[in-house]
Amino acid sequence: MKKIKTLKMNYEFKNVFNKGKYYIGKQIILYDLKNKYDYNRLGIAINTKLCKAVKRNQIKRKIRAVYQLLEKDAKKGHDLVFIWNKKENINELSYNVIYNDMKELFSKVGILN
Repeated sequence: MKKIKTLKMNYEFKNVFNKGKYYIGKQIILYDLKNKYDYNRLGIAINTKLCKAVKRNQIKRKIRAVYQLLEKDAKKGHDLVFIWNKKENINELSYNVIYNDMKELFSKVGILN
């Protein structure tokens, strides 16, 4: 399994939130900002008020798994931050909906080849 490059520092997330564009899907929100590297960096932000740690980690794992599937078809050079849409119910967490959501958001952004 290939290791995913991630955003780790708070200023990296703030940079994407402030300067990037956002796109809203059914269950996830995508913030996108071009970077100077020849690879994509991934960040996942789930609010602690949304649910307990176990459920937040489930959401993160599913988002990462879907991203790994779509990464090979994606253009390089973007910082991507995914946020769970707080209007959606956590109990309706679905791998297929996240997959379709992310594919639709990537095509909106123009990242998919």
